[in-house]
Amino acid sequence: MSREQLRQTFTEDAELYDRVRPSYPPDLYDDLADLVSVAKPNVLEIGPGTGQATRPMVERGWSVSAVELGQELAEVARRNLPTVDVTVADFDTWELPPPTYDLVLSATAFHWLDPATRVQRCAQVLRPGGVLAVVSTHHIAGGSEQLFVEMQRCYDRFTDDPEKGGLPPASAVPEDSSEVDRSGLFGPVTFRRYEWEVAYSAADYLELLSSYSGHRALTSERRDGLYDCLRALIEGNGGTVTKRYLTQLSAAVSLNQPLA
Repeated sequence: MSREQLRQTFTEDAELYDRVRPSYPPDLYDDLADLVSVAKPNVLEIGPGTGQATRPMVERGWSVSAVELGQELAEVARRNLPTVDVTVADFDTWELPPPTYDLVLSATAFHWLDPATRVQRCAQVLRPGGVLAVVSTHHIAGGSEQLFVEMQRCYDRFTDDPEKGGLPPASAVPEDSSEVDRSGLFGPVTFRRYEWEVAYSAADYLELLSSYSGHRALTSERRDGLYDCLRALIEGNGGTVTKRYLTQLSAAVSLNQPLA
């Protein structure tokens, strides 16, 4: 499936997404507060989903507006966070507001935007000195490490997943600033990394997988076979699986007000 098709899958079951998707480490917001030069920034969030990254900003008293592609996701986000102004639109083609934001944040959504225009469009809504912050989530080695190696056999049977041999170590996840550097619109990129773990029952883990675009894109026959295989492995491992995450924050300060 194409990028356009895959990014539409998240809104198919917004309640599931809201229930199973984890939030982000509290230290990330402490670091964001240090990087932004105002006490209570005016924030534009791109792709909030149902508000996993939004809630901690609201709780800090930050003023948050959001642009969400999925109508159903936006409705749940509004229910969860009624003070947040959520616009349903495709950020790639959205009519941009004036450059008044102190912070543009995209958490586990920036990779779904058009790579040819996303950095420039973010710069266009930032005030001079505003910050672009991109949060990415990576599945890394750790937790039930051997179990994830065994799980790959299930993916080999039921998917066309090319990855082999389990999950990569955190050290293999690059700190890549090339896209922002090439734009010439921002200063040097600052990186912060946070590692954390979550333990799941078999049922909870399969629900989590059902919120991922690649799993949703499988045929029902393949998905059922994959889930049966994974469930058997988890239940044979005592009924739980511990997943280790790496959250990476990359942030850069706008050099000056871009031209519209």
